[in-house]
Amino acid sequence: MEIKKIFVAGAGLMGGGIAQVCAQAGYDVTMRDLTEEILEKSLKAIHWSVGKLVEKGRVKGATDEIMGRIKTSTDLSGAADADFVFEAIIENLEAKREIFKELDRICQQPTILATNSSAIPVTEIAEATQRVPKVTGTHFFSPVPMMKAVEIVKGLGTAEQTIEIADKLCRSLGKETIRVNRDVAGIVLNRINFPSTIEAIKLVEAGVTTVEDIDRGMRLGFGRPMGPFETADMTGLEVGFNAMMVVYRETRDEKFHPPMLLQRKVKLGHLGRKTGIGWYKYDENGKKLGPAD
Repeated sequence: MEIKKIFVAGAGLMGGGIAQVCAQAGYDVTMRDLTEEILEKSLKAIHWSVGKLVEKGRVKGATDEIMGRIKTSTDLSGAADADFVFEAIIENLEAKREIFKELDRICQQPTILATNSSAIPVTEIAEATQRVPKVTGTHFFSPVPMMKAVEIVKGLGTAEQTIEIADKLCRSLGKETIRVNRDVAGIVLNRINFPSTIEAIKLVEAGVTTVEDIDRGMRLGFGRPMGPFETADMTGLEVGFNAMMVVYRETRDEKFHPPMLLQRKVKLGHLGRKTGIGWYKYDENGKKLGPAD
């Protein structure tokens, strides 16, 4: 199966990043979200990111040429002629099932549907469609243009051919793939990462150390480009919280239960850069000002 046209459902941090790497790799992309305002904001961010990568010689081609491959839509009907669909909406099972049901109705029969879910099992999403063998998981990491890993997840009913096509496509985007053969909540890398993030929050909660020192320590001691609190602010605290809860509900293992401090921040709406405050404070341009109180 040859992939030429790609549809991305969701124009947030992840959806915009996926659309960007697809366009950089030469694919025609339609990116969809609920409003023109969201789409315009995403295009602006993509244009800036592509420009920087072109300037540094990391991406071939001109910025305008790459941007010309991305179309936008507020309607799912744009997926009708897509060969492959990436879903990158909120981490909510019912919302994902609803959009997959609609995509299943709109898309041609050969079209593969892939969820970028970081925690929800593929099988539970695929059940909303009539094409279970053609539904898979393609879990990208943020920021998508920079992070190389993609987890390719096989649901209980996913066909091997679907996995192979998804794997080949993601590698054509310049990614390195990790095969996940058993469909579990949290997939692989988040199942490893969540307990360390939760422990970091607990250490701050107990007054053992600070958000800044943990982030600095993880960068210096483990070579991570960003610490756990910086990463959480970039992706959104509610995203991590919801993903942790998905894993906790399936496993009932306390090591995955979100700490109280994280719960309080989410309830207060302290979600990171997008709200101007999370683990750190930010100005209106998203520049870090310092740790949150």
